[in-house]
Amino acid sequence: MRVLGIETSCDETGIAVYDSEAGIIADVLHSQIKLHAQYGGVVPELASRDHVRKIIPLINKALEQAQLSKQDIDGVAYTRGPGLLGALLVGSSVGRSLAYAWDVPAIGVHHMEGHLLAPMLENEPPAFPFVALLVSGGHTQLISVKGIGQYALLGESIDDAAGEAFDKTAKMMGLPYPGGPELANLATKGKPGQFKLPRPMTDRPGLDFSFSGLKTAALTAWQQSEQTPQTQANLAYAFEEAVVETIAIKCRRALEQTQMKTLVIAGGVSANTRLRARLTELVKKYEAEVYYPRPEFCTDNGAMIAYAGTQRLLAGQQQDLDFSATARWPIESLDSTV
Repeated sequence: MRVLGIETSCDETGIAVYDSEAGIIADVLHSQIKLHAQYGGVVPELASRDHVRKIIPLINKALEQAQLSKQDIDGVAYTRGPGLLGALLVGSSVGRSLAYAWDVPAIGVHHMEGHLLAPMLENEPPAFPFVALLVSGGHTQLISVKGIGQYALLGESIDDAAGEAFDKTAKMMGLPYPGGPELANLATKGKPGQFKLPRPMTDRPGLDFSFSGLKTAALTAWQQSEQTPQTQANLAYAFEEAVVETIAIKCRRALEQTQMKTLVIAGGVSANTRLRARLTELVKKYEAEVYYPRPEFCTDNGAMIAYAGTQRLLAGQQQDLDFSATARWPIESLDSTV
């Protein structure tokens, strides 16, 4: 089965083609970073308009890259939610319309399920069951995964997600947009032990996260310090270290609680090198394994949507002629493919 995947949940237009036998055979992406940089953040209306401009040319480019025609496509998968409603509607309407015109089934995919399953695109994918850490600009969640659609939420952020805290802290420190990667890069130049920041909610039981207080602590430290380039790098180091250690503590608890031996990390922040190193070190102590998607599949992309959609289409699930987009959509509410 060859499935066209469409991702338009936020500020990246991702198109891919997944072949159930050959894997990913096309993958193209357009980022809106330059478009939103002057505003210091994503402007939803501008994001939607840019998706409208780019989506059809990118679909044509993906088909060309895969050396396929529309007659070779067996299904269409598109991101239905969660995300920016206007942006989601672009991909949903185009995806459902193409499926109708091509007389193939369509499926609306959960954006975070796409991220969760992204490591399955690698040559050595993880086996079920596993604990998944979804860590991105909009989500920080720990999930017990027993199969596709068999998800149990173990814990999540009660306020800012980890990626959101990275971006907001970077902005407060005067770093350019997008702030998260800028802060992580700056942290490599920082010196340890110069700032002491909290590890939120690690002094109590449970698997929920909270990064709002950490963000405030970093702001206070910045305002009370001598704001030199080295001070900025030192604070970036301390902030990143606090986030990474907090996440590692929660992942350790999740592995202990579930007694699982596999940890899967996905989402934009999973590309963070310090986080990867810390969690790789963590699982060794538990004789467990950790899996990550390749860096280009950590951030939003069409490949993960094409893969997740393929699995659901192969299980016999598909969308009716009507379609919808959902800004909020709990991942644990998804149907199982079994």
